[in-house]
Amino acid sequence: MPALKQLHAGHATAVLAFELANRASFAARVSDRGDDFFGQFTDRYNALLAEQEAGTCACYVLAAEDGSVLGRFNLADIEDHTAELGYRVAQQVTGRGVATATVRELCRLGASRHGLRTLRAATAHGNAASQKVLTKAGFVRVGPAEPDDLDGKPGSWYQHDLVFQP
Repeated sequence: MPALKQLHAGHATAVLAFELANRASFAARVSDRGDDFFGQFTDRYNALLAEQEAGTCACYVLAAEDGSVLGRFNLADIEDHTAELGYRVAQQVTGRGVATATVRELCRLGASRHGLRTLRAATAHGNAASQKVLTKAGFVRVGPAEPDDLDGKPGSWYQHDLVFQP
């Protein structure tokens, strides 16, 4: 049974393997991270952990029983009880409800563990799968996203007002 776990230093190797194994699949739906991301992975990963320690983000991995990563789910730019949700799941689990179930769980954790009241997420107009995940998880479209928000692609912002449920 996959488990949602807060990101820590011990996940680095599995996260890199996940990113590399799914790079082509991700690039077909969202902008490719580029070679620099992989070349500077350790520094970027450590910076992300430092941001998490500072409380400006909360990052999670969906880990399979064998420790491999099936998805990444991040709450970024945490400020004033609001955060931006970002996520990506392995190609092998797309279309199975994994993203939707995990986004719902992250909404619960966002409220109960991180004190969030609102989550926002931007998705490109061409990413119907992400739009479906967000709406099934309780997000509603609130307006257009600027091209800078989505690496130059047109899209929309979605928002979910969270309710604390212990």
